[in-house]
Amino acid sequence: MTSQPHKFSVAPMMDWTDRHCRSFHRLMTRQALLYTEMVTADAILRGKRELLLGFSPDEHPVALQLGGSHPARLAEAAVIGEQFGYDEINLNVGCPSDRVQDGRFGACLMAEPKLVADCVAAMRKAVAVPVTVKCRIGIDDQDSERDLTAFIDEVADAGCTTFIVHARKAWLKGLSPKENREVPPLDYARVQRLKHARPDLRIVLNGGLVDLESAAAHGAGLDGVMLGRAAYMTPWLLANVDHCCFGAPPSTLTRVGVIEALIPYIEAHLARGGRLNNVVRHVLGLFHGEPGARAFRRILSENAVKPGAGIEVVWRALEQVRTKAEAA
Repeated sequence: MTSQPHKFSVAPMMDWTDRHCRSFHRLMTRQALLYTEMVTADAILRGKRELLLGFSPDEHPVALQLGGSHPARLAEAAVIGEQFGYDEINLNVGCPSDRVQDGRFGACLMAEPKLVADCVAAMRKAVAVPVTVKCRIGIDDQDSERDLTAFIDEVADAGCTTFIVHARKAWLKGLSPKENREVPPLDYARVQRLKHARPDLRIVLNGGLVDLESAAAHGAGLDGVMLGRAAYMTPWLLANVDHCCFGAPPSTLTRVGVIEALIPYIEAHLARGGRLNNVVRHVLGLFHGEPGARAFRRILSENAVKPGAGIEVVWRALEQVRTKAEAA
């Protein structure tokens, strides 16, 4: 892994950041830390592990996000994740959905800092890779800075040194997960004050960051930034991450070149019996704002879902943006 893996990361997002998405993102940034979708510890212990955890070596650095609240099960799942080759194990203490709450994990665990500390301690004892926590700035009426500080202090005492903090508190009752992405207001200053109070910890900012410029502005003085929806919906921003965040030379990539580089991956997936849409659903936003983008999205959206759809669909979609680019 890079020595500063959290300077820029792509957030774990259910139904989005699967292995195909991560392989696509990796074509644009070699250094950003990529996260899996959240996987529950129980699913790993009981389910098809290769299906749940398998990934390409090209995805490194890549972190596994776990959901759960049982220290021993989380520790066992963390060991399995480490054996699969993940560079980090992250505990989800931020998701506000009802389903997650019913399982006693996600954001509701912010009300139980001792339990989170026990989970972290158990995982740290079981694995050699870093164990990190992704949390909110608060939940429901428990949203004072004193509450957040007490939570961070207790979990840090268990050995966690990296916290990815979503700068919006979560309402666990009365708001949907979608509404929890929009209300209540973001409070970046609270995350900054947390870093000031605990300079010994690595504090990474998440929540509402729409591009690299806003990430740089709001993340100044912190140890890194994590982008979620913006990185997924407008993935071309990832092409500038290595230069802007890690000091690499400016990228010479083109959007067309990214798709051309992805084609061998798609062909290999199809050869294994996979469906075209498994991969190309993640690339729909690549040409956002560019001539031909609408036709590119339409061809993929309408045709990649059809049974037996093959690589010719991608070439046909690509021709829409290639022709427009050459004419410009």
